[in-house]
Amino acid sequence: MKSIFLYLCLILTLTFQANIAFSNKNNTNHIFSGVTKQLVKDGFNKEKIDKLYSNQNILFDSKSVSLFFVHSEASLDYDQFVSKTALKNAIIYMNKHKNNLKGAEKKYGVDKTIITAILLVETSLGAYLGNRLVINTLSTMAALKDNRLREQFYKKIPDSKKISRAKFEKKSQYRAKWAYIELKALLKYSAREKLDPFKINGSYAGALGLSQFLPSNALRLATDGDNDGSINLFQHPDAIYSIANFLNHYGWEPSISKQKAYKVLYKYNHSKPYVNTLFKISDQLKGVSYI
Repeated sequence: MKSIFLYLCLILTLTFQANIAFSNKNNTNHIFSGVTKQLVKDGFNKEKIDKLYSNQNILFDSKSVSLFFVHSEASLDYDQFVSKTALKNAIIYMNKHKNNLKGAEKKYGVDKTIITAILLVETSLGAYLGNRLVINTLSTMAALKDNRLREQFYKKIPDSKKISRAKFEKKSQYRAKWAYIELKALLKYSAREKLDPFKINGSYAGALGLSQFLPSNALRLATDGDNDGSINLFQHPDAIYSIANFLNHYGWEPSISKQKAYKVLYKYNHSKPYVNTLFKISDQLKGVSYI
């Protein structure tokens, strides 16, 4: 496995086997009633929201959300992304998408090797995009605003993997607010781009597309790379230009210092090993003369 999120999902399968019986179609509408009421209150069309949450694919995705709460966290081997095989694939990718990479570099001033490095680490250059419905992940997390639902959820986490109740309460309430904001962004983004929300898969954290943008970033910073009139982060041109636009938005510029570049890349993923790996990949790719 070469993607961050596939590795985390494997850990989940091995460590979290609780079967929370919330995906039963008879009680799904009840589980998300608080979420749907708030969406309507915030201006979403009631008929459309009711139809959306009556869809047979809507469910309480306890396995995805539990990754935020299991006691042990996965430790990703970032060395895999600087292996000969990974770098070879990155070179092939850069040659295949050289026009879009050069175009994004020219428009936003972001080095094409950095864009490629992000795509490599995030989704193995598009090989793994996540297999969870983002709407389910975000709706489930947002639903944890409900006290009774949190109680049931916490009880189902195996004792060996539980964090303290106090930490769980603090984290779940924070994440519920965060997820609701991302859920609204997802619904707005999918409506704007005429995308079916039940065809948008992503990571356990709700990130989507080749670039693994959160919906709020997709709504604000994703851009139309191929000028076809739509922004689809599952398409390479849009993902490439959107990554460049994101980095440019946070201060990337030509001849940027490494110190400033570090801070900008940290905005993409708040992980020091992640940022260091991007630099390593970029340095290796810059050494290839025929790119």
